Amino acid sequence: MSTILLVEDEELNRTLVKAVLSRAADEAVRTASVLDATTLAAARDRLRTDQVDLILLDMNLPDGNGLNLARELAAGLLPAGKRPAVVAVTASVLPQERAAAIEAGCDDFLDKPYAAADLVATVARHLG
Repeated sequence: MSTILLVEDEELNRTLVKAVLSRAADEAVRTASVLDATTLAAARDRLRTDQVDLILLDMNLPDGNGLNLARELAAGLLPAGKRPAVVAVTASVLPQERAAAIEAGCDDFLDKPYAAADLVATVARHLG
């Protein structure tokens, strides 16, 4: 079973993501364990204690920009072979924002608002 770390400060968004994933037709997505963190600090703590396969990473968090965590992961925050896939999740759809996310080390980009099918397809693609 895979583990997803949902880094999102808005409770409604966390609830929605969990509901969509738990109802996915894709078994790997539906059965994935979803951990959450509401800040970058909490996400770092989770990554130190839990093996995570995928991070859904909001960009605007109370203690900073999600891209900071993506950069830390790209630079080796975790031991070799432990780096999860990172999907930037943001309301900004500007091309330079996408480029910044990829440059920071994100593996993919999901625009808010997104369709449930897009969320599931993105997660499925990265859980393999």
